[in-house]
Amino acid sequence: MTDARDNIIVLEDVTKRFGDVTAADRVSLGVRRGEFVTLLGPSGCGKTTLLRMIAGFEPPTSGRIFIGGRDMEGVPPAQRPVNTVFQKYALFPHLTVFGNIAFGLKLLRVPAGKDARGRDKTRRLRAAEIKEKTERSLRVVGLEGMGGRAVGTLSGGQQQRVAIARAAVLQPEVLLLDEPLGALDLTMRLEMRHELKRMQRELGITFVYVTHDQEEALAMSDTVVVMSAGAVHQTGTPEDVYFRPADAFVAGFVGGGNLLRGVSAHGGVECLGAVLPCDGAPEPGRPTDVVIRPEHVRLTGENDPEAFARGAVISSSFAGSRYEVRVAAGGEELTAYCPAEYAPGSIVGICADRGSVIVL
Repeated sequence: MTDARDNIIVLEDVTKRFGDVTAADRVSLGVRRGEFVTLLGPSGCGKTTLLRMIAGFEPPTSGRIFIGGRDMEGVPPAQRPVNTVFQKYALFPHLTVFGNIAFGLKLLRVPAGKDARGRDKTRRLRAAEIKEKTERSLRVVGLEGMGGRAVGTLSGGQQQRVAIARAAVLQPEVLLLDEPLGALDLTMRLEMRHELKRMQRELGITFVYVTHDQEEALAMSDTVVVMSAGAVHQTGTPEDVYFRPADAFVAGFVGGGNLLRGVSAHGGVECLGAVLPCDGAPEPGRPTDVVIRPEHVRLTGENDPEAFARGAVISSSFAGSRYEVRVAAGGEELTAYCPAEYAPGSIVGICADRGSVIVL
């Protein structure tokens, strides 16, 4: 499991307790080299604690962490092959953009052969080397020609790019990002999603990214790790966690699915006072939960023969490209994304293609 040829990071039964609170509960996880992995979950689920343990800022209560095949027990943050980008960028206000990015390079020592006694020698980088590496980082993050700017004159998105460049210029094996887009407005966050993925591919560095934003995780990640209450509920591709959730928590947290509790029946699951046709239901009579994503719920006329159930509209909210319609049916409530508004109190038919129904 700790073979570095497969995984750059390996966590083995990692637990972290703060007094009576368990922030991470026997987490085991492997991160492949060059992968963009997102730790996704609600506030307080343990994702940032996990990131801090990988970085070395917090020691695990039990379990082991390997980076590059090396056990990290007792290894301080400065000696780990990782670098961290925080939500608060912590840029140096008295330095230019170039100065911020070059700061770590000026402190870096690199191998310089052997001395007369055969001992390893090191040296600081030459000014030309620092300039070349810094200017390359500026190009990668899209800030070419802005090295002389004061960081206080930059937008939030530009400051974020400087923070990423400063962390990445030292060429760590892993870049850890703790909700780095949280302080940006919506338009800038959407732009930075694409930019972060582009940067990661161009740099060739493993990214471990922390967020509570499901859309961010789905849009950027190769692998999503869904967490709650210190535990990992599911690890998989964005498509896996969205279309094949492992349990009710993942189904509800990722994509806001309609979770319906029912009983398996011939040809489907009995819920909402009717039988919902679906594939994969167990033998009849067993308690069974199903999920229907809001975009897969179709509302029609109350007498439509394709409707498997009928309900009453509770509310209809405009959401830009769609209306989000809440419907009460059979003692449950569900959400449908619709192209048109429905008046509260309207009686509607509820339809869902059997292939879109997820059986848990």
